[in-house]
Amino acid sequence: MKRFRHGLVLGKFWPLHAGHQHLISEALAACDRVTVQLLATRAEDVPLDVRAAWIRELHPEVHLVAAYDETPVDFDDPAIWDRHMVVVRDLLDAPVDAVFTSDDYGAELARRLDATWVEVDPGRVDVPVSGTAVRADPGASWEFLAPPVRAHYARRVVVTGAESTGSTTLARALAERLGCPWVPEFGRHWSQVRPGGLAAPWRTAEFVHVVREQCAREEATARETPVRWLVCDTDAQATTLWHERYVGHLSPEVAAAAAAQVRPFARILTGDEIPFVQDGLRDGEHVRHAMQERFRETLRAGEQSDGVPWLEVTGSVGARLEQALAFLERTAAERGGAG
Repeated sequence: MKRFRHGLVLGKFWPLHAGHQHLISEALAACDRVTVQLLATRAEDVPLDVRAAWIRELHPEVHLVAAYDETPVDFDDPAIWDRHMVVVRDLLDAPVDAVFTSDDYGAELARRLDATWVEVDPGRVDVPVSGTAVRADPGASWEFLAPPVRAHYARRVVVTGAESTGSTTLARALAERLGCPWVPEFGRHWSQVRPGGLAAPWRTAEFVHVVREQCAREEATARETPVRWLVCDTDAQATTLWHERYVGHLSPEVAAAAAAQVRPFARILTGDEIPFVQDGLRDGEHVRHAMQERFRETLRAGEQSDGVPWLEVTGSVGARLEQALAFLERTAAERGGAG
């Protein structure tokens, strides 16, 4: 028998971090049952369902309830407390006998619920992190973020371009300089293993498969990156263009699959001014410049529609790398923060 029958952990989890996880773990160790209440406002920049998914994945043993509570926070105002408590009580399916918090508001919350306040890691000495600090600079608190939260905050840099423009070479070099992993182009692997080989006609279903697998591998790698950066050698947007090239038209099915891709931080287009090299998998130099122009058109349209900035880099590998790094540094500064 544990110390308490039913414990409550309440918070915004904006975002979920190691301090929250420590709090939940302490509650689970002390209670037969734990309810976690996720209370958000619609103005916050991480959606309610995303935060709920984090908690469900990392703490499936808790009873999670998520709701909006638009009342402002003011722990010194009894009337504000009354409004919050209406939400809290409505979400409880049974009385609680313990409330777990790291902050002082836990005393008043416990009093209003006729429960015991259990203060966990006061002053955040054991786990020195806060949601405010993470929001200000996720990279500086990276070690306190669980894999799904890292995937949400990872700055995904897509390196793309027509055939034989050096995108893979640049992706590798960029990842090495940023100290992060890179996601290889799954479409290239599929070209090598697809039934019928390169001579067989391409089908839309293959491109849907390529998009979904590329996105899955990107997501898996984003969860494991040791820093806030992730480099991707191509992405779902590029696959829609290759469908157009090989099948003859853009595909709603491929576009729908590509819509599931997380929006990149930035895209880098590798220039087509370098010599063409045939490696046995490429169409040929005769289509390279036309495809490169389609990439430019798509990147321009994408920047207007989804706000993803892009840059075309040229010259030697070293020159391209320095252009890309300077571009990423400028973009990060414009968006407010490093890391």
